[in-house]
Amino acid sequence: MASDLSQLGLLLFVSALVAMLTRRLRMPYTVGLVLAGMGLYFFHFYIKWHLSKDLIFSVFLPPLVFEAALFISWREFKKDLPVVALLASVGVLLAATLTAAGMHYALNWDWASAVVFGVLIAATDPVSVIATFKEARVHGRLRLLIEAESLLNDGTAAVAFVAVLGALAGGHQDFVSIGGAMLMTMVGGALIGAVVASGFLLLAGRTPDYLVEITFTTLAAYGSFFVAEQFHMSGVLAALTAGLVVGNFRSSALITDAGRHALEPFWEYVAFIANSLIFLLIGAQEAQQHFNGLWRPAVVAILLVTLGRAAAIYPLCAVFSRSRLKVDSRHQHVLFWGGLRGALALALALALPDDLPHHDAIITLTFAVVAFSVFVHGLTITPLLRWLGLLHSDP
Repeated sequence: MASDLSQLGLLLFVSALVAMLTRRLRMPYTVGLVLAGMGLYFFHFYIKWHLSKDLIFSVFLPPLVFEAALFISWREFKKDLPVVALLASVGVLLAATLTAAGMHYALNWDWASAVVFGVLIAATDPVSVIATFKEARVHGRLRLLIEAESLLNDGTAAVAFVAVLGALAGGHQDFVSIGGAMLMTMVGGALIGAVVASGFLLLAGRTPDYLVEITFTTLAAYGSFFVAEQFHMSGVLAALTAGLVVGNFRSSALITDAGRHALEPFWEYVAFIANSLIFLLIGAQEAQQHFNGLWRPAVVAILLVTLGRAAAIYPLCAVFSRSRLKVDSRHQHVLFWGGLRGALALALALALPDDLPHHDAIITLTFAVVAFSVFVHGLTITPLLRWLGLLHSDP
């Protein structure tokens, strides 16, 4: 136990140094962390924690999703909900379908493996996306679109992944039953998140102690996630809804002035810690991957995922081209290129049953896509924003 805590202290020290160095070099913090994680591995520093579905879903994802939703205005979110919902539902399905078909026809993968890979890699990862856009200091509608879409399609992909595995195991045999199960899981998750968050807010309103209030928001983040997962609902959408509820009621009389002032710095710090550890672990595990014999499949997978993201953004944004919800073409380019993959895809890949065909290849290709996303997309998104004139002039 003591050695675990001392290692945690060292990882936090490395994270702090990386944060200072990347700020001076004007490099994305996430890229620096992945490089640091790879460096720790090459210098034979053994990290006791390894990325797994349980670690990501049980420890990191609830507070990160909650924190991201905490500062989204419901009034602004509601305006763009049709756009965000379409991108996060139909968009994910389009991207997954294109990727799956490409893996089947280009690499001769069986349909089961191809569909599983297409679904787990289709969603943009809120951990990566939100961290990158915070660093770029993007504000306004563009940030709302990119963050809200990544949060919602994250939930869609996680639910679709479970539904696909259930169908392969013989649980659901047709699209209607699969679609119905997905819808129930998503709606149920959102309702649980709203109920749990409301309950903890009411408790917070009965104390003048801001530390207790902050504790209740922490319980809302984790509690909503775990209760939803316990009932086989979407934990991601539960934590998202809980964050929206707490964030949009934090100015009410339910939370004291001291609690409101402490809320933002506390959750920003929690997100910093969680992001730091996730990307250090991604870097350490990226360094352990062996791509021998999988370079061609990796290139094909990266191309397919990129094309799938384009298919999920441009045609669907065109649907709103003649309405008040029209998405600026510059914003579409950023939505397309800002679709980073990260911890969620890795968590789902690492949760695959061992008897699935191409099991090891799926995990390795997922690491390849994540590495490409972190280094190529992560290093070029800020120059793209600057070239498009969106860094300081976003409306």
